[in-house]
Amino acid sequence: MERCLGLDVGDRRIGVAVSDPLGWTASPLPTVERVSWKKDLARVRSLLEEHRVELVVVGLPIRMDGTSGERAERTLEFVRRLQATTRVPVVTWDERLSTREAERRMVEADVRRERRREVIDGIAASLILQGYLDSRNAGEGSR
Repeated sequence: MERCLGLDVGDRRIGVAVSDPLGWTASPLPTVERVSWKKDLARVRSLLEEHRVELVVVGLPIRMDGTSGERAERTLEFVRRLQATTRVPVVTWDERLSTREAERRMVEADVRRERRREVIDGIAASLILQGYLDSRNAGEGSR
């Protein structure tokens, strides 16, 4: 197993989550405010080192009909730039509805609207990473 970092890349913020050392569960980390390509990538590389990450999972915003649009293209540009600046493998994961699911869970938990804005990106990143981990771990368990 390996420690993974999950990213929910937005225009203004990057939601971040990290797995436990065994790669079973995802937990949110503080959100990264977007500044510039150089600073954003440097911050992500710093997180990779800090948490000894061996794989990055980036949520890919695919449309409900399965096509990719402008948001997906911007995310893929982030992935290309990250891959060019680190040796850590980077994969994408279908993130359809992850932000909506994060919002729904926070509403159910009666989290104040102001607090939801602060943590939604990290929770979305956790859902993305957890989906990847669950899929990977189920596949490994069936071998």
